[in-house]
Amino acid sequence: MIFKSLSKIQSDLNHNETTILELVETYLSNINKHETNNAFVEVFAEEAKQRAEHLDGKFKNNPDAMGPLFGAVISIKDNLCYENHQVSAGSKMLANFTSPYSATVVQRLIDADAIIIGRTNCDEFSMGSTSETSFYGPVKNAVNVEHVAGGSSGGAAVSIKLNQCLAAIGSDTGGSIRQPASFNGVLGFKPTYGIVSRWGLIAYGSSLDAIGVLSHDVSTISDIINVISGQDQYDSTMLQEPVPQLKLEQFDLSHFKIATLTELVQHQKLDSSVKNSFDLFIKNEGLNVEEISFPLTEYLVPAYYILCCAEASSNLSRFDGIRYGHKSSEDVENFNQQIKNSRTEGFGLEVKKRIILGNYVLSEGYYDAYFKKAQQVRSLIKTFIDDLFDKYDFIILPTTTSEAWLLGESTKDPIEMYLADMYTVLANLCGIPAINIPLTNKNSILPLGIQILAKSGNDGRILSFVSNLSNASKA
Repeated sequence: MIFKSLSKIQSDLNHNETTILELVETYLSNINKHETNNAFVEVFAEEAKQRAEHLDGKFKNNPDAMGPLFGAVISIKDNLCYENHQVSAGSKMLANFTSPYSATVVQRLIDADAIIIGRTNCDEFSMGSTSETSFYGPVKNAVNVEHVAGGSSGGAAVSIKLNQCLAAIGSDTGGSIRQPASFNGVLGFKPTYGIVSRWGLIAYGSSLDAIGVLSHDVSTISDIINVISGQDQYDSTMLQEPVPQLKLEQFDLSHFKIATLTELVQHQKLDSSVKNSFDLFIKNEGLNVEEISFPLTEYLVPAYYILCCAEASSNLSRFDGIRYGHKSSEDVENFNQQIKNSRTEGFGLEVKKRIILGNYVLSEGYYDAYFKKAQQVRSLIKTFIDDLFDKYDFIILPTTTSEAWLLGESTKDPIEMYLADMYTVLANLCGIPAINIPLTNKNSILPLGIQILAKSGNDGRILSFVSNLSNASKA
């Protein structure tokens, strides 16, 4: 059995064609079947089955009392806190940490009668584009295990492609939902910054992080966003205005004005197979797309990495092995040496690189030259994109420069891995919603993806747009 939409699941439940327990057992079977992909760090098998039995009983006694997500079996990324469950952000630093509380997103899922089936593998502290930096080993691509799953939400994307859950909750700092969604051929949605609470998310770059959803089905994503979005007293970065409930609408796609950015779609790093699939998608969907020059293209990746590494160096300073986190067992003479040893042992190489870079750009003498300048560039980029949305309804871009890389390939040239983020970091720098749509790769079994970006707050509009695409139903 393959369940691709919440509406179909709930219809089957209403017609007694399945039970929630049967759903859970099917997903658990798929998890066991594809264990070598390493999508999950931990599976809550017994807990999920017990909760399914409870919800089946509740449904039998009073169907009208069920929450909006009854029947939804969901995985959560290993950087979201879940009360009395371990959470580690894929790092040795937090390998044995048990969370004393649940993230707002996780609690809202549970309150809506969803089931959390497990926590998915990811790059350490979400720092990476391949899900190879995890303390628990690399996640392997769902289509070809010789290739990477993408990152940092690689386990989340693989869990969807292999039908190990209905939906996955991930986080997106510079494309961490959309890029693995592209590499595995599923939908991956990053909402507007500030509509979903980050309370309980282990932070990477606080001004860039967004919690989003991966699934096979647009309506399922919409249903979940409606549950997890909205005001939260624990997150001061939430948008102040009320978040409206998303409703998918029908409309003629040819009526929309869509922009694409010349310097990105004609970039030398863009693989010809991606460009050809991108052009064919636009033609087949009959979209009205116009190329616009984006003179700030070359500053996207440098500005992003300066800002996210600076924020990461601050966020990760709390992990010292004293208050919590890995504590070195070596004998030391002083407090500072204890912290140094704990952090040296607890953090992986990629995390160390980014902490060092972050501290460098924030240090005296370099703050103005790097961090302040990156903030100014971010402001220029956001102004340009905001002005563009005054004339156009959407922006369409490739999601990645190529299909998924071979395992181990990115470590040979990490700069190439960083540059591959040029198509996804735009949405995070501007705080706007963006979604990956899977495309067929005519040259390989490995999937490709394109992304649609919309104006801040237009989350419902972007999901409606995707729901009207003929290709969107093929995820």
